[in-house]
Amino acid sequence: MQLLRDVQSGERGSLLRLYRPDPTLAFGQRDVRLDGYEEAREVAQQLGFAPLVRKAGGRAAAYHRGTLIVDHIEPEAEAVMRQQSRFEVFARVYANAFQRLGVNAQVGPIPGEYCPGDHSVHGLPDGNSPRNYPVKLVGTAQRVVSGAWLFSSVFVVEDSSSLRQVLDGVYQAMGVPMDPTTVGAANDLLAGVTTEAFVSALLEEYREHATLHGA
Repeated sequence: MQLLRDVQSGERGSLLRLYRPDPTLAFGQRDVRLDGYEEAREVAQQLGFAPLVRKAGGRAAAYHRGTLIVDHIEPEAEAVMRQQSRFEVFARVYANAFQRLGVNAQVGPIPGEYCPGDHSVHGLPDGNSPRNYPVKLVGTAQRVVSGAWLFSSVFVVEDSSSLRQVLDGVYQAMGVPMDPTTVGAANDLLAGVTTEAFVSALLEEYREHATLHGA
């Protein structure tokens, strides 16, 4: 990513980029080596999700306008030294941001989740939720270069049905086990949650962590 290189070279300072993406199916590096990869690309395109291959992260993940992507980039002389702790710190910050809105968010993987990770953030249903199983709310990935790091995160806030459909089809095509019930959004767990409200909660959480860049 050019922004990471710009921060590495000193052309830019620390930055936080937030955006709501168009429908995209981001495959991981391992996915492209699977026999079903080309079929999976076709499935994504047929369902209106543009396929691409990302350089960071694990298995396939889907984005659309009901998700929020946050790229946090920082210069750091010994960037590789805190690579593991960054996953831990950011996961807790993200779970806290959802909790500000009343979503019961916890850190850790859930069985059968798509693009699995030890520091996924998942949401648990409450007594009023139509769902009775946990859903993945945040996936994270990291790139580290000499002197800088990029921590990229995807938050699923609204409209999970199209994500569930495309991810189920893509994972089946690739022959990778995945439980489609793990695909959900914050507003599946708590009605009325919006992306705008989550952005406000996330930024408030950031303000309480002035030293977050040293994670």
